[in-house]
Amino acid sequence: MRKKTTLAFICLVSFLVPFMGSSINLSLPQIGEAFSMKAVSLGWIATAYLITTAIFQVPFARLGDLIGRKRVFICGIAIFSIFTFLCGLAPSGSVLIVFRGLSGLGCAMMFGTNMAILTAVFPPQERGKVIGINTAVVYSALASGPCIGGLLTHYWGWKSLFFLTGIFGFFVVAGSLLALKGEWTESKGEKFDYAGSVIYAAGLFGLIFGFSRLPQAISFVSIGLGMAAFVLFVCYELKDRQPVFDVRIFSGNRVFGLSNLSSLINYACTYAVTYIMSLYLQYVRGFNAQDAGMVLIVQAGVQCLVSLYAGRLSDRLNPAALATAGMCVIVCGLCGLVFIAGDTPMMVVVVLLALLGVGFGLFSSPNATIIMGSVEKRFYGQASATMGTVRQVGQSFSMGIAMMATSLHLGNRLIVPELYPLLMKSFRTTFIVCAILCIAGAYTSAFRVKDAGRKCEN
Repeated sequence: MRKKTTLAFICLVSFLVPFMGSSINLSLPQIGEAFSMKAVSLGWIATAYLITTAIFQVPFARLGDLIGRKRVFICGIAIFSIFTFLCGLAPSGSVLIVFRGLSGLGCAMMFGTNMAILTAVFPPQERGKVIGINTAVVYSALASGPCIGGLLTHYWGWKSLFFLTGIFGFFVVAGSLLALKGEWTESKGEKFDYAGSVIYAAGLFGLIFGFSRLPQAISFVSIGLGMAAFVLFVCYELKDRQPVFDVRIFSGNRVFGLSNLSSLINYACTYAVTYIMSLYLQYVRGFNAQDAGMVLIVQAGVQCLVSLYAGRLSDRLNPAALATAGMCVIVCGLCGLVFIAGDTPMMVVVVLLALLGVGFGLFSSPNATIIMGSVEKRFYGQASATMGTVRQVGQSFSMGIAMMATSLHLGNRLIVPELYPLLMKSFRTTFIVCAILCIAGAYTSAFRVKDAGRKCEN
């Protein structure tokens, strides 16, 4: 009963966050019109959230090891719910971006601890199935987000998304406080590494912010400073006896390193697809939010079904082989999207989105099983945070690629019909870059197939 209850509330949270992320894409045209936000500014609604989530996952995961993962997890749900609700009250686009960034703090607390809690509760022989269930819930949220979000936006406006998600989050907080029993604390009594956390946050912010501002001159300065901060972080953490992140987790663990690298590339190649296709369907094809949501539901729906079975298969087959096959399918889907135009038959668009859904469903849950199964129990919290951080950094890079392509072709201008050809050029540039990256990701994933077949049974 304890295992089922824990899984249920982890899944509720796993539904809440991606639902918000996928549904808000359908509201971007309305938000842009309400606040007169330009093309690049709209991208920051997602990017601000991704930056804060990525920066704080590792520190909050370490905090969970010290004071209790359940405590940090529930606090994260509360913070996410409060600031998501406040997004609906934002008086301007700038305030909305700030509130989205602050809601990312709560997400960092949730996703820095959720996978560690699941891995601690369920034995190795059940992990693939459980991670597959959790991943399927994520994709069901991604599937229902465009549909429900499109309906809400169409009939009640974009603010209704934030209000309803925030209210639902408050109920999840109350239920978690009543239903989740026990606590998970692996490093009680140890100190928190404040200096390491600051250096880590500065380095990650420099990289993500710099990448999002390409090709501006300040971006190269920011990326350089971020890389220098990460070198300093590694040197500092190797000397600290109780580091915020034990970088030795990568030492000699080839499977863990390659699996996280594959995940980084995968999210960098795929996350911006929903953002781009939302703009494509509503601006270029003239769909309203409701109809666009019905098209976008295809990809996430297929992901949900495939990931559920892929998680179960990863308990019996080599999960790295499944993940590599998924990356190859994604390459095919991205290559197809390069050639879409304003008059492409919608059936072709739907088939390409379904192809991406198959690929990502095959990749995600087997790859998560590999990561969590390749480390010792004492590293579960850090492995969970690493996986979440890699996901958020990859998503930030993906949005950075899309925003860079938009800046190059369109600039920071209002999206009007006369500029649709330039908008389409930015879409094609993004898909080309993502397809090339995904080919590299398929290679890194295939490189660990033999070792992952002998992964640790922790």
